[in-house]
Amino acid sequence: MSLAHPSELIAFLDQIDAAPRKSLSQNFLIDANILQKIVKLAGIDKHDQVLEIGPGPGALTQELLKAEARVIAIEKDLKFARALPRLQVDGRLQTYEADFLKFPICEHLEKLAPMKVVANLPYHITTPIIERLCDHFSLFSSAWIMVQKELADRMTAHPGTKEMSSFTIFLQTYCKPTLALKVSRHCFFPVPKVDSCVMRLDFHPPRVDKPKSFLALVRRAFQQRRKMLRSTLSIQQEPFATKRPESLSYEDWLVVYHLINEKSGPIDPSAYT
Repeated sequence: MSLAHPSELIAFLDQIDAAPRKSLSQNFLIDANILQKIVKLAGIDKHDQVLEIGPGPGALTQELLKAEARVIAIEKDLKFARALPRLQVDGRLQTYEADFLKFPICEHLEKLAPMKVVANLPYHITTPIIERLCDHFSLFSSAWIMVQKELADRMTAHPGTKEMSSFTIFLQTYCKPTLALKVSRHCFFPVPKVDSCVMRLDFHPPRVDKPKSFLALVRRAFQQRRKMLRSTLSIQQEPFATKRPESLSYEDWLVVYHLINEKSGPIDPSAYT
């Protein structure tokens, strides 16, 4: 059964008495070409340990197994989670019925590191999922994740654009984000309202000594993004005092962080939340 074919996907959903749930952002890929491209772009082969978050019916899971990877699939939806073992090949598929945001990552995945993440993420919790992956950056080498185009624009935003946000800076702290593939909304069932993108994240250690303090500072400034930094962060040094947060590059934020740190001592994250 090819779950990338609409008629076969619908037949499978009927078989297990399931339907796409809007509350879980369930929009399933029905384009075999896109699925194959994702696996090829990620360079998946028999040497890879792959984490898939929210596999749903398992179309992407099938492609990962075809590439001979070992797949750890975490699915919150009970019906889909219990149907996934049917795809088992040579003991290379391990499934968990769980919410990834509550899943004990270190307990189950630490021994498999470094892993790759390949997933069509549930869009309503994409940001917290990415944040959790970054918090455990040492377990992952890279991630190839499907996200809404609007979020992809924020992930790769440049200083001075309206897409620039604290999330952009957060990502650059833990990884290098790159647009890998654009995907039309018509490649999904049901058809969502927006197009999507596959983003590549290459993880690395934090670019700052105390990332929580640094990122709390950035978030504080972006909460009042139309105000200058002299108002939001009480920084007086030019050229930063009269800058607004979206106009600063990552390197600029590092300078601002160190200036405040030198003036006021070690930054308490709670002071900027």
